Amino acid sequence: MTIHQELEQALEELEATLKATSLWRIETPPPAAFESRQPFCVDTMSLPQWLRFVFVARLYALIEARAPLPAKCEVAPAIAAYLQQQSAKASDQLLVVQSVERIDELITRH
Repeated sequence: MTIHQELEQALEELEATLKATSLWRIETPPPAAFESRQPFCVDTMSLPQWLRFVFVARLYALIEARAPLPAKCEVAPAIAAYLQQQSAKASDQLLVVQSVERIDELITRH
């Protein structure tokens, strides 16, 4: 299995996890929100919006193009901190963070 195939599978699992934890059903940010220069678009989007509409979407675009992946990925700590701050259910936190950790690991080890 290629890294792109492994990453696609991990993204599908993340999407299923986000849907199961109700973090997928969120409002689409306005077009101007995507112009943010801040990490995670913190000034224009919520972290779940960034995760779905930027992170997941960009990784799917890289997979489709069979383009080179980033050298490293360290998104899971930010997701974990956000979910803890939002008092998300512990089981939901664990599932989402584990899904993102898998993506971080796949990208960083390739």
